[in-house]
Amino acid sequence: MKITELQTYSVATPAPHIGGRYWLFVRLKTACGLEGVGEIYSASFHPKAQIPMIEDVFQRYLYGHDPHHIERFYRQCYSSGFTQRPDLSMMGIVSGLEMACWDIIGKAANQPVYELIGGKVHEKLRCYTYLYPKNTAGEYDYSDPYLAAESAAENLRKGFTAVKFDPAGPYTAYSGHHLSLEVMQRCELFCQLIREAVGDQCDLLFGTHGQMTPASAIRLAKRLEAYDPLWLEEPVPPGQPEAMAEVARKTTIPIAAGERLTTKYEFAALLQAGAARILQMNLGRVGGILEGKKIASLAEVYYAQIAPHLYNGPIGAAASIQLATATPNFLIQESMETWGGFYAEILHQPIHWEDGYLIPPTTPGLGIEVNWEVVAAHSPYTGEGLHLQMHPTPYDLKDHAPAKG
Repeated sequence: MKITELQTYSVATPAPHIGGRYWLFVRLKTACGLEGVGEIYSASFHPKAQIPMIEDVFQRYLYGHDPHHIERFYRQCYSSGFTQRPDLSMMGIVSGLEMACWDIIGKAANQPVYELIGGKVHEKLRCYTYLYPKNTAGEYDYSDPYLAAESAAENLRKGFTAVKFDPAGPYTAYSGHHLSLEVMQRCELFCQLIREAVGDQCDLLFGTHGQMTPASAIRLAKRLEAYDPLWLEEPVPPGQPEAMAEVARKTTIPIAAGERLTTKYEFAALLQAGAARILQMNLGRVGGILEGKKIASLAEVYYAQIAPHLYNGPIGAAASIQLATATPNFLIQESMETWGGFYAEILHQPIHWEDGYLIPPTTPGLGIEVNWEVVAAHSPYTGEGLHLQMHPTPYDLKDHAPAKG
């Protein structure tokens, strides 16, 4: 079996751009007629720069090769240009192409991917959603704790047993910074009101995105401990595991992290430092499904769990579901609400969400079929913004409304 063709797509998401401004899809074909799809969790560059990079990696390391040879593909890409280190952009590209290879492998074997990476462990996967509170004008308002509590109660009624929110914004190119007393008070009020709204029927996931210094994160964590969050997410920027470990040692709230990390090496550093015990790899960035499985195994040695991150499209989600289904130390999967809207339109059969759980597919490969007509109607992405962007100015006490992207 040989791979003979690559197609790339930058898919513009409709407003309000839940899951990012665009999604990067890849489509591989073999000489024998099999086809596989993958998704790259876009990082540092615009699609007009990234797509030529994807094509270069394909021509160098995948064209004419057997898709079963995942380890060969990974190691040659990891070592490309005499690097042998966790290169974020390279590993994003590897991730998308690698999951497309697994889609082909599963179809060739007539098995879901999870049956080929250890077999089904979970019949259903617990999942959580971000809160997307709307005000009376129908606009998203992430700064109002009362709206957040109402949204949490609504998601509990739908079946979710965990909800995530981040009132500690903004995150800027100059983070980490020290939160103001006003912002810390708002964070505490969010936790108080949401806990009152959901009781003990729903876990609180306090999401941050590397906004804080360790000292500020510790101050905030002490305020939040009374509300018993399941986790405090990425309290400091991702580049220094020992700084995150300092926070972990001084709070009873479990630390979760990993959405901006890639490869087993960076996750091993987190575990060795005691920085996090809930790992949030994104399979569109981390190096793919097999690398994600290796990271989950590393976590298992430390009695840590995985909670795969997702702020991208449905192909990455499908790969994540495959990994989670075959992982003994799976905790919870990020869900894009209940997978309606554009997430449903772009697939012939939507991702199966039921009463707070994701139901693994039984069809071969990644278990999804992309609607290429919908993809074509939304391609290419013509905006100038990146998938997500940070605020370009330093943190200002007078301008601290939370925002994403």
